[in-house]
Amino acid sequence: MNRNKNYKVLFSNLYKDVQMHENAKMSEYTNFRVGGPVNILLTPNTKEQIIETIKICKENNIPFYILGNGSNVLVKDSGISGVVIKLSEFNNIVRNGNIIKAESGALLKDVSDEALKASLTGFEFACGIPGSVGGAVFMNAGAYDGEISFIIKEAEVMDEKGNVITLSKDKLELGYRTSIIMKKNYVVISATFSLKYGEKDKIEGRVSELTHRRENKQPLEFPSAGSTFKRPEGYFAGKLIQDAGLKGFTLGGAAVSDKHSGFIINKGNATAKDILDLIEHVQKEVKKQFGVDLYPEVRIIGED
Repeated sequence: MNRNKNYKVLFSNLYKDVQMHENAKMSEYTNFRVGGPVNILLTPNTKEQIIETIKICKENNIPFYILGNGSNVLVKDSGISGVVIKLSEFNNIVRNGNIIKAESGALLKDVSDEALKASLTGFEFACGIPGSVGGAVFMNAGAYDGEISFIIKEAEVMDEKGNVITLSKDKLELGYRTSIIMKKNYVVISATFSLKYGEKDKIEGRVSELTHRRENKQPLEFPSAGSTFKRPEGYFAGKLIQDAGLKGFTLGGAAVSDKHSGFIINKGNATAKDILDLIEHVQKEVKKQFGVDLYPEVRIIGED
């Protein structure tokens, strides 16, 4: 029995056929629109499915990867050996007063919309981040002077032993693009946010302002994973890249955006190797010219 069929048998009692995708092309599930296939992609829609899926993977020594909206991921051209657990169907959002609880696959935009409807302020910064709640908590996502650590109350996670535990904000160790979840390879199940009541018109105005700024300053017309590099202490990655003369620089089908040098884009026919080669070239040039190390913010997974 080949590997894909074996995986399908292992998960057949847990998933309907429509929730299992053999040889799924990761280019169709990630915002960069590159990447080879995975043996099987699963789309759970309950907490129990997620827990049992991970348990089966661990018991059978199957490598697995958690995927939200695929907005901050670069999958290599030879694809992924193992299982991808895509959480986009695990996306319920519940509000109780000024508290919003969202499952890990919920889109940040949808949580932002829920907050706006209830005249709750604090989530506006995330209105344009194209990611999911799980990924945002995993990396303490932020934009426009806001970040997850400012509003999160607690997160429900699955630890490496398969235990589902709730971590309060102070136990999450949230820092710049990091968390205990990232450090210990936990899986986010859900997150609870504590917001404040505000004036709906002002909240709506802030959301409109940030949406307009994003549309004007970011290359949304091209596939990308958002900001490619973390912000080096004391600098801005985009300015360093621009000052290094790399704005618009192209390798294969990948390019440093003409609109925002902090973004590497897929001009339409890029391979993952093109993007990785360009990341490496940018790192070398910035290091050579300014002595500053750039580290990718995008998560790179898969086989060479």
